[in-house]
Amino acid sequence: MSTFRDLLIWQKSMTLVTQIYQSTNHFPKEEIFGLTSQIRRSAISIPSNIAEGFGRESKQDFLRFLNISIGSLFELQTQLEIAKNISFLNENEFNNIFENSREIERMLVSFIKKLKERN
Repeated sequence: MSTFRDLLIWQKSMTLVTQIYQSTNHFPKEEIFGLTSQIRRSAISIPSNIAEGFGRESKQDFLRFLNISIGSLFELQTQLEIAKNISFLNENEFNNIFENSREIERMLVSFIKKLKERN
């Protein structure tokens, strides 16, 4: 792999960001600086930290940024639950986005584990 763009977790995270933007477009306008902004920032942080960590010189730095990505992912999952609870997302939309986020979560956990095992 020669660039972060080759990482499937980065690609799937970018797709998730697009999905988040499309879904939050119909949130109430008064939420643009509230939940909408929080959800979007959390989503953007996931592929951004993967990319930044990839560009670092050490495996330890890369692992640190991958862990930051997981933190952002958990933050996003929490915010999605809030959006569902207050009816900004319907059940189907929530389930689709949430399952995509869980797939990225599993991939990140697995990738981190593999990186730690390498010498």
